Amino acid sequence: MSASLDGKLVVAISSRALFDFEEENEVFEQNDDRAYMALQLQRLDLPARPGVAFSLVQKLLAFNQAAPAHHNHPVEVVILSRNDPVSGMRVFRSAQHYGLAIERGSFTRGQPPWRYLKPLHANLFLSTHLSDVRAALDAGVPAAQVYPRSVHASDAHPAEVRIAFDGDAVLFSDEAEQVYQTQGLHAFHQHEIEKAGLPLPDGPFKPLLFALQRLQQAGTPAMRIRTALVTARSAPAHERAIRTLMNWNIEVDEAMFLGGLAKGEFLREFEPDFFFDDQTGHIESAARHVPAGHVASGVRNNNV
Repeated sequence: MSASLDGKLVVAISSRALFDFEEENEVFEQNDDRAYMALQLQRLDLPARPGVAFSLVQKLLAFNQAAPAHHNHPVEVVILSRNDPVSGMRVFRSAQHYGLAIERGSFTRGQPPWRYLKPLHANLFLSTHLSDVRAALDAGVPAAQVYPRSVHASDAHPAEVRIAFDGDAVLFSDEAEQVYQTQGLHAFHQHEIEKAGLPLPDGPFKPLLFALQRLQQAGTPAMRIRTALVTARSAPAHERAIRTLMNWNIEVDEAMFLGGLAKGEFLREFEPDFFFDDQTGHIESAARHVPAGHVASGVRNNNV
């Protein structure tokens, strides 16, 4: 009987999102890929330092360790990387060094790896390559461009996976954002008041939020998931966002309606393992305090 990932939370992640390969990447940018390969082979027995998304992956995999012995592991993490297979050896060895139970990976030596997301049935793709993220989003897979220079996650909550989401163009569609961009703030508020009882259309990260809720409900006393909605919306536009989540039968633990305030310091207090937003300005603010990724979707990213 062949192996199956059905029913699992599947996270596909690039090497640079999981590990700190910035020094090696400078070699790659300055020379051909053979110099990069030689350096990775030279450092084969030297574990790479944790990268921006390391904490998120480590904690999600902890759900497998905490699951009852008779249950299938609920989380699968797969390396999906533009690295070459030789460099992939160091990636797997580094994962083993840190006790990350990662067994699967595809290494494409510079070719776009996103095409393997569909057969993986991936719930999330994290990569430092914007073009791969855009292609994944176009294919219907929740995806974000990891900012390699982001601050790493706090270690204050070892038994909680903490994830923060923007609303419009991330959890929800950018329908309301389009009104704001074309008609201004007053029209945006009026639009949301008039449609307060009408759920917002789905955004690219709704499937991930559903998958996280399933993981939480499957549950283990040793690990839990804590989520936050962190949005530039303010009252009265907050109501439609909350009612949309209620319509989806999804609960978030915290909701911050910041009315355009910079999100970084609020996220610093929430201490997420990762934050997702569609606006680069918000990501740059967040990245000074927490791990952050750019969701390149919606009207604000049409010309980026």
